[in-house]
Amino acid sequence: MIGKYPAKLDEKNRLFVPAKLRGELGDDFYVTLGVNCGHRCLTVYTAAEWQKLSDNFNALSIHKRAGATSLIFMNAAQCTPDKQFRFGLTQFLLDYAAIDREVMIVGRAGQAEIWDAAEFAAFEQENLTPEKLLASLEEIGL
Repeated sequence: MIGKYPAKLDEKNRLFVPAKLRGELGDDFYVTLGVNCGHRCLTVYTAAEWQKLSDNFNALSIHKRAGATSLIFMNAAQCTPDKQFRFGLTQFLLDYAAIDREVMIVGRAGQAEIWDAAEFAAFEQENLTPEKLLASLEEIGL
């Protein structure tokens, strides 16, 4: 998944799935707590990516499963868009990511992120420097 897609929550806390992401997300996907460079956001996983995450979690020792990692699962929402390609988010998830009405849905390789639009603008401004871009390219082997 790639790209940035501005969106608005409707009065029932539903978001519209951008057309470019519909095929990639599939009929069911998962939304849970996320963080990117110290900023709170929500992370969206396809069903296949969620299954991998679940398998990795279940392979952990009980001690490791008891920590913060479990918060990702206990606060997750399984989403199935309606016929208008809208899906709902829980108030807890919206509060966690400080999402008001204006959001930015951002593709991130095998996942997507949902940000409060103002928070995303701050994140982008903070990280959109030649030095940080170069460091990011080096981290992924380019």
